[in-house]
Amino acid sequence: MHPSMSDSPLQAISNAMAQIYKNQFGRGPTKVKTYFAGPDAVVCVLEDTQTPAERRLVELGEYQRLRDVRLFFQYATEADLKRPVEEATGRRVRAFISGIDTQADASAEIFLLEGDDGSAASSAPAA
Repeated sequence: MHPSMSDSPLQAISNAMAQIYKNQFGRGPTKVKTYFAGPDAVVCVLEDTQTPAERRLVELGEYQRLRDVRLFFQYATEADLKRPVEEATGRRVRAFISGIDTQADASAEIFLLEGDDGSAASSAPAA
């Protein structure tokens, strides 16, 4: 999915992530928001993405089983998740981190970007 000229890069990423989730899991999020987290990181937060079967796993207390399955699929789709971030930012994703809170039905996709010069990251000291 290419961002339209009217979309901001963050909105384009949000739209792409919602579509990827819908295609990958059979259900897209009802809430998705993408943020820059400093100069070299993008965080996409997705909420309310669980399918009825996944909600049933939560009801059964199978949090780790759901987490394992979801993370397996998220990492299996890593290239698809990285692509819209790279297209929207014009920078290569150097690291991808995915997480899920099964009880809150919230996921976060974190993308660390190469510096504008192709370096690993910003030269700013760690806080």
